[in-house]
Amino acid sequence: MAHTIQIDDTNSNAKALLEYLKTLDFVKLTDNSDWNDELNEVNIHSILTPLEESLTTLYKDEMVAFLKKHPEYFEEAIQLAISDKQPYSWRSAWLLWSVMTKNDSRFDNYISAILKSIKDKKDGHQRELLKILYLLEIDEAYEGQLFDLCISLWENIEKKPSIRYTAFRFLVKITNKHPELRRELDFLLEPRYFETLSPGVKKGVFKMLKNQH
Repeated sequence: MAHTIQIDDTNSNAKALLEYLKTLDFVKLTDNSDWNDELNEVNIHSILTPLEESLTTLYKDEMVAFLKKHPEYFEEAIQLAISDKQPYSWRSAWLLWSVMTKNDSRFDNYISAILKSIKDKKDGHQRELLKILYLLEIDEAYEGQLFDLCISLWENIEKKPSIRYTAFRFLVKITNKHPELRRELDFLLEPRYFETLSPGVKKGVFKMLKNQH
């Protein structure tokens, strides 16, 4: 009767046991590590959708070309972007921004979901989702939530300058539409909010303020 024993050879005791077993004539040892690695790779690729695979195997311009050629994956890309399945989710958000048009109607039913998903994402992912919303016409029902979200992102000086810049850009856009909110914007211009910004981002913020309607 033959028996199969699995041994993890990542510790010294296991290695010593294996060396001893090799000395026994009636024991046959088989190393399955390469086979398992290959099998795992096959399994990983077998469970990825074509969109997910494109996000990890294609260059940026190839990703854009893929989604433009296959618009049937656009809704999947939105669902992926608002989820937290990394690294696919933040890449999907970037891809959507890269292929969308201004006021793209394909986002009409997802504005609320995108807005709700931003809070718990990492900085780069938040930035890409905000960039999507920036290109859309936001209903007044969501503007208050968006304004508060962007204030919290701007006020958090520990966040990366790029997400804070994107949030401030949105604040300026909203206050241009609702001038009565400009007083709130003034409180966000205290020196402490600029201490962690790079010179380029500071210049960009002041330029936005200078060009404000």
